[in-house]
Amino acid sequence: MKKEFMVNRQGKDFVLYAGLLDQAHREGLKRITTSLIQAPSDTNGHLAICHAEVETEKGIFTGIGDACPENVGRMIVPHITRMAETRAKARALRDAINVGVTALEELGDVEEDSSMYGPSRRPARPMAALAQPVPSPSHAESAAPGEGHSMPATQQQIDRLHKLQAALGQAAMVSSTMTSEEAATRIAELVRQFNAQSRQAARAQAR
Repeated sequence: MKKEFMVNRQGKDFVLYAGLLDQAHREGLKRITTSLIQAPSDTNGHLAICHAEVETEKGIFTGIGDACPENVGRMIVPHITRMAETRAKARALRDAINVGVTALEELGDVEEDSSMYGPSRRPARPMAALAQPVPSPSHAESAAPGEGHSMPATQQQIDRLHKLQAALGQAAMVSSTMTSEEAATRIAELVRQFNAQSRQAARAQAR
């Protein structure tokens, strides 16, 4: 990894997403594909979840990234979905090129790079393409505060849960009585499990 792509904060090293992408190209990056697993809404705490798939000459690597007002800097809040996508790509790229150092963009207090998410500057996405468009909020997701609690889980949420369960090697099981709020909570929980497993795998590869 080139030194200009490394950042030291409070004695700990972090890598920039741009550095991961640069190194991946050097190691035979073929494609990066991303898809939106969950769009942020009032009913899920404005939590955006994205899935990324990276293909190199060594194989296919995946990552899931999440972003919400509680885990991003205040200037990134209007751009939560794009930050979730960047984090997903960063995690997939780290596994692909065997980098155990956390990406700076994965931190929750990064503000200095927020300009790259402004309206006049979109993140550069060489070889990247959204696998599916951002879905419009469903009736349950767009319900007024207090109305969504009794709404059943949407088909989109059920599909997201099945994808996450498959990624974690779990049986695809969703209760027929699950509410939209319960589904959103479960999705967030599975994302945390996936990211924890990814970090453990990256540390194991780095040894």
